[in-house]
Amino acid sequence: MTELALRDATLTDQLFAVRKTVAISIPVNMLLGLASLLVAIHSDKTITALVWFAISSIINLSRLLLCRLPVRQRSAHANSAVLGLSYPGVSSHLQIHTFLALSSGLVWGFVPILCDWYTSSDTLFYLTVVCGITAGAVTHGFAYAPIPMCFITPALLSVIVCLVIAGGFDRYVLAATVLLYLAAQIRSTRVGEALIINDSKLKNQATALSRSLEIANQQKTLFAEDMQRMAAQDPLTGLFNRRGLRDAFRQSSGTDQLGCLMLVDLDGFKSVNDAYGHESGDQILLEVARRLKDVATPGAILARIGGDEFAILFMHQTSKEDAEIIANQLVKVISAPFPKMDPGRVGASLGAYIGPLNRIDEAMSYADAALYAAKKQGRNRWRLFDDELQKQAELYRDIERDLAKALAHKTLEIHYQPIVADGGERADTFEALLRWHHAQHGWVAPPIIVDIASRTGLSEPLLRFIIHEACQMALLVKEVNAGAVRIAVNVSPRELAQLAVDELILSAFKEMALDPAVLELEITEDVAIDLKIVQRKLERLSKAGVRIAIDDFGTGYSSLGSLHQIRADRVKIDKMLVTGTTLASAHRSLIDAVLRVSEAYGFDVVAEGVETEDDLQTMRALGCPLMQGHLFAPAMAKDDAIQWLCQMRS
Repeated sequence: MTELALRDATLTDQLFAVRKTVAISIPVNMLLGLASLLVAIHSDKTITALVWFAISSIINLSRLLLCRLPVRQRSAHANSAVLGLSYPGVSSHLQIHTFLALSSGLVWGFVPILCDWYTSSDTLFYLTVVCGITAGAVTHGFAYAPIPMCFITPALLSVIVCLVIAGGFDRYVLAATVLLYLAAQIRSTRVGEALIINDSKLKNQATALSRSLEIANQQKTLFAEDMQRMAAQDPLTGLFNRRGLRDAFRQSSGTDQLGCLMLVDLDGFKSVNDAYGHESGDQILLEVARRLKDVATPGAILARIGGDEFAILFMHQTSKEDAEIIANQLVKVISAPFPKMDPGRVGASLGAYIGPLNRIDEAMSYADAALYAAKKQGRNRWRLFDDELQKQAELYRDIERDLAKALAHKTLEIHYQPIVADGGERADTFEALLRWHHAQHGWVAPPIIVDIASRTGLSEPLLRFIIHEACQMALLVKEVNAGAVRIAVNVSPRELAQLAVDELILSAFKEMALDPAVLELEITEDVAIDLKIVQRKLERLSKAGVRIAIDDFGTGYSSLGSLHQIRADRVKIDKMLVTGTTLASAHRSLIDAVLRVSEAYGFDVVAEGVETEDDLQTMRALGCPLMQGHLFAPAMAKDDAIQWLCQMRS
């Protein structure tokens, strides 16, 4: 509380205390005045007494009326002005009270006219009345010292003056006594007022502190509510964020009511950010949020749970037919053209889950699995989580649970499939292929193992295991004097970008005293997207003697220019282009083009998927120098691969 506000509050307390005491003291004042009137009438001073009493009564009634007059507070000044009212403020009230007290004191100062200037036989009565009424004024008026002081001073001074004028030793002594009495009363009013002011300040400070604490608590509560709301809200779109979505799920926890969760991922959003900037990207997100609101049914909960990922939660029971209608509408409206964007620039993939909403992680996982399946189908597709995806989800769950244990216990295996040269007459390379026979799910596809290793932070331990096994195989090949047979290891683009693949490989080969030239690194061709990230690592490996091969060429993003940038030593044509080539002239033409370009660029070409004699004859006719497929040998365990190699030599 400021000093000015504290002063105003103290004056207000003083005023209301004055009003209470005036309401008590005025009736006493009027009764004593009436008694004085009766005594004066008895002494044949009727007219003078009546005039005196009338003036006193008018002043007393004015003081009582003033106590009932409204008080204008500072904050009410504007309102009173608007209403045309002009009530006095606190200070003005106190000033008027002081003036009326002075007026009343002056009236009592004229009491001597009723008793011949304190010389009549009634002098004792009037002295007693004056001293009594002044004592009462001090007793009841200590809240604001000027009021009792203005009342008692003229009344007692008139007594002193009259006694001095009358003369005589006893009157002089009495006058001095009254003077001391006046001084004591004035001091008493000062002390009383100081006590009142101090108590008022303490009370107002305590009230202000209590109010401040109350306001602080209110602000704290509001701040906590704001923080909680902000913590559950996406600042850009105003939708819930992931936490807000989880809170909505918790509201349905403990119930088995069927609901629906849909996850929407924007296709092509990254390219918008890259091409148009983040501001345009934000506008896209805002527009998507608006479109979601237009399509979503009443009561649906909308959330933005990632950079370009949204969620729609339907808490009520939703049928597959309803989900299909809503999903198709969502994909349609989101993939519609955006302002200032090329048509089809942004699309949407959607995954939907229908089931109990009492397990948030499970529902999110299932909807995410459906979304992933939808994205694999292409742009602007949606997929409902079904029994097929349920089995896949169970597989992923079990693999996530058991992969670390499998690495620790070395129950993962590496099988080796040969790449042959000279039309199948000579072994050139063994490709190391990851294998895992799971106790419940049987053989697990290598891409699933690699994907889950990435999700669970096991990519590096898995790669270390594969490199170690490849080194062991290289040592065995060296022992049987098989010549320059390399070991090829597959590395995903994600691993190459995120892990220190170059350091892992070179340190492992150094530890086993192996020449890095016996290793070939096979990379799926979508690595060409992030050339800047991986090029330095590939250059280091290439300088050490490691050969670089591009796997699955013809199905992804690589171009001949990117092959030159990577300095690929080998290109493996995907089996989709090789198997059954006799029936696909377009595939034959593409393979022929790659073979002819390889001569100019200086890289080898491997045809994957040579499964039949016809495939073999076609590749021979095209002049493909290296081939791989079940026609020559399947992927084999380490010992079987060494045995096959020995048989090939003989």
